[in-house]
Amino acid sequence: MPNLSIKNVPEEVVARLRARARRNHRSLQGELLELACAAARSVDDAAQPARPLKRAPGGTRSIEQIAAEHRARQAQPIADAPSAAELIRRERDAR
Repeated sequence: MPNLSIKNVPEEVVARLRARARRNHRSLQGELLELACAAARSVDDAAQPARPLKRAPGGTRSIEQIAAEHRARQAQPIADAPSAAELIRRERDAR
């Protein structure tokens, strides 16, 4: 995979990116990769349906990646599927 390098980044920007990465439970590199991928998708894929994203090194995925993969697999909701609340009630009542 190719590498990118950004030089002369202001200290404040780096601090904010590190804080964002921490909030998203990612490394700084992982956060920067996600931001770059999201920016590229928003420009290139504005009119195309969502597609699964590549997994990050180490096999970890963000919640956004998992949601995008789910939407790509199941574009329309299942008509007769029970709600999450109903599933929880059934599980609780079975105890």
